[in-house]
Amino acid sequence: MSKIDTNKLLISSDFYSVQGEGKSTGIPSYFVRLGHCNLTCGMSRKFTNELLRTRNLEDGEVFVGDLHASGSATWTCDSTSQWLYRGEDKDFQYLIDRWIELDLIENLKNQLVRVIWTGGEPTIKGHQTSIVNFTEYWRSAVSWYKPYYEIETNGTVYIEDDLFAELDQINCSPKLSNSGMTEKQRIVSDAIFRIKQHKNYQFKFVISNETDIIEMFEKFIVPFEIPLQNVCCMPGLDDAADFAERTKFVLEMAKKYKFTGLTRLHIAAWNQTLNV
Repeated sequence: MSKIDTNKLLISSDFYSVQGEGKSTGIPSYFVRLGHCNLTCGMSRKFTNELLRTRNLEDGEVFVGDLHASGSATWTCDSTSQWLYRGEDKDFQYLIDRWIELDLIENLKNQLVRVIWTGGEPTIKGHQTSIVNFTEYWRSAVSWYKPYYEIETNGTVYIEDDLFAELDQINCSPKLSNSGMTEKQRIVSDAIFRIKQHKNYQFKFVISNETDIIEMFEKFIVPFEIPLQNVCCMPGLDDAADFAERTKFVLEMAKKYKFTGLTRLHIAAWNQTLNV
């Protein structure tokens, strides 16, 4: 992983859309997808290194990682084509210019539109500093009042004080064994306890079957004492053809286990298309 320039943002893609997952579903949002991730869900490092070497992955291409194909995982990260080898250092003004171009500045100020920091993994150390530095730039260049910040994290990196104070919402998506990642890779206690210290957080799990739910309770909810009010689940869903059946499964499980049952709204609207 190359060193991150903290005076810029390493952006692999950015776009205006609507949040399709979690408790903010339906809210207009500007997504900033930062490059790099410390996990490779559905894929071994050897596999991702080969993709990186050959650039054998088209923008938005749907593919099955080697851990999925071998049965070690039941899904593959759907944003890999964005963060794996794409990414360009952008000056802080770049984002502000984009928001001006789309006439979003006032809506960002009054929080009718949110900023969602995603990835990849936006809590990687360099990214944390970049987001804080960008926020300071925003306050000096545009307004003392920053946009509403959501961050989407896998919950494996401790969020430092400077960034923690700027976040309005933490959307943590812990990875289960169905990701193909080892328990050591995907469960980092101090990072999870840190998220629970925030005033506004959710733990958002991808489930494919009831076994996943049992694991969710055994590995996360019980040992970390996560309140069910802060837990939501969505289906392992990547094709609109399966939307109704997979959504129904999650809602039935929500009735049984008392978490919040949600779906992946963007799949219903745009299917497998990214960045819309």
